[in-house]
Parts: sequence; C-alpha cells; structure tokens
Amino acid sequence: MTTDPGSAPRRLRTLLRTGQRSFSFEFFPPKDDEGERRLWTAIRELEPLAPTFVSVTYGAGGSTRGRTVRITRGIAAQTTLRPVGHLTCVRQNVDEMRAVVGQYADAGVRDLLVLRGDPPGGPGTPWESHPGGLEHAVELVELVRSLGDFTVGVAAFCEGHPEAVNLDADAQVLAAKARAGAEFAVTQLFFRAGDYFALVDRAAAAGCDIPIVPGIMPVTNLRQVQRFAELSGTAVPPEVTERLAPVGDDPVALRATGVQIATELCAALLDGGAPGLHYYTLNRSTATREIHAALGIPA
Repeated sequence: MTTDPGSAPRRLRTLLRTGQRSFSFEFFPPKDDEGERRLWTAIRELEPLAPTFVSVTYGAGGSTRGRTVRITRGIAAQTTLRPVGHLTCVRQNVDEMRAVVGQYADAGVRDLLVLRGDPPGGPGTPWESHPGGLEHAVELVELVRSLGDFTVGVAAFCEGHPEAVNLDADAQVLAAKARAGAEFAVTQLFFRAGDYFALVDRAAAAGCDIPIVPGIMPVTNLRQVQRFAELSGTAVPPEVTERLAPVGDDPVALRATGVQIATELCAALLDGGAPGLHYYTLNRSTATREIHAALGIPA
C-alpha cells in the first residue's frame, strides 16, 4: 500500500489519477477450508510484490458472498495489502447490498469493485434481477456512491459485454458508469493487446476518461481458462490455441507457454501506455510472480 511519509495511505483514486501504474491481483473465494489455506498461501507469497490493491470475487451466482466479505476483511486486518471489496447485484436486494458495503466500511475498506454480475442461471441465460434488487451496474455505482466516500471501480469488456448490442453501445455503458461515479475500470480477461487499445479508444469517444486497467489471466490450465473466457464472452484466439495445442498433453510445457504468452501481452500493453495490470491469479502465485519478474517490475 503506497503511503507518503508521516501520512495516511493515499486513496486509490489518487494513485490511479496521478498516473502511477497499478499492479493488482484478483482471487476467487475458495469452496472449503483447504482451498482457503491455499488462498492465504498465495496472498502471503504475493504480498512482497507490493501490489496497488487486491480483490476477492464472489462465487458463481453470488454463492460465496459471506466468505468473500470475511476474507476481504481479513486481508485488511492481517496484511499490508489494500483490499478492494467486491460487490454484485446477483441474488441480493438493496438492503443486503447496503449491509455488505457497511461490513467493508467497518473493516476500513473504502474501495469497491462493483459489477452487475453473471445471470443467476449461468452463462447464456437471461438476466433476472433479484426481488428488491438492482437491474444494472450503473445503479449499483450510484448506490455505493450514495453511501459514503468510496472509490468505485467497474468492469469493462475488450470484446464487448455478451449482452451488448455492439461495441459502441458497450462503450456507452462504460461511460454511463463513469458519469454515475465510477473512477476506474478493470477489464475482463482478453488475449490481444489491440482489443484493449480499441476499447480505450471507444471509451474516449464516448466521453469516458477513467483509467481502464487490463485484466490478465495466464493460461496455466487451458480448460479452466476456456471456461472463464466463456463466462466473460471472450474468445480464446486461434494464434493462442495454436501455440498451446502442441503442448496440450504436457502440463509443464503448457504452463510455461501460457506464462510466455501472458508476458508478451503484458509487455505490449505497458509499452502502449496501459495504466497497469490486473492479474486473475486463480489463487496461485507462481505464474504472476514469473510474469512480474520477466517484465522487470520491482517489488
């Protein structure tokens, strides 16, 4: 967590707006106690890299909300890391969302990443808002900003949200979230630097100038990444699968190739002016640490 000598930690909005590159890590909530132990091992192994922030997502359909909030509060209390609270509209009414924000605030968490979330019925099913809940992420941004002085981040989609009419309409949605009070965005995973920079251009054309941090997922397990790509409406491009196919039966070679592909993507993004990198860690630290080292990013 970046601080000025003799002062309180600088707010996340300040760090992002002043042009300091952001390097952040995202974890998913474990399903059991053993998974939680592995998660805490990854957190401790990544802590020396001094990321700008870390976050813990909700499980599918909002199924792990309680564990997510508890782990986020634990990160705030037990580590030097800046946790960003995760919040979605899935299977929650407004009162429940307010309560989650209150739990984060009680733990000193003043930065939130808010998303509408995936349809409760799974990918490809129609979105259904929860009774007494919210319909769109922009409403969730407005709700959180009404509850106090929070820095709010939102999701962005390099290839467009799966439900977007087209890419320009998708950029307009991102701009609407910024007008509602969002101060930064993190993209879903993608594999081509050109797709990220095209998103940045579309957002600017729509009047959105908030920092957009690219989300990176190293391919260490092809089936797992394909599933995450499906959930976010992203295609694994042929040039990636062509490099991975020859080593598909060799887990060690597959992992090394996946890390190399991610490193090349990260280098292109940083060279092109991206404001940082957001790693989807899959609750493992090794690939993230290897990419960081290959890029020459000091801890």
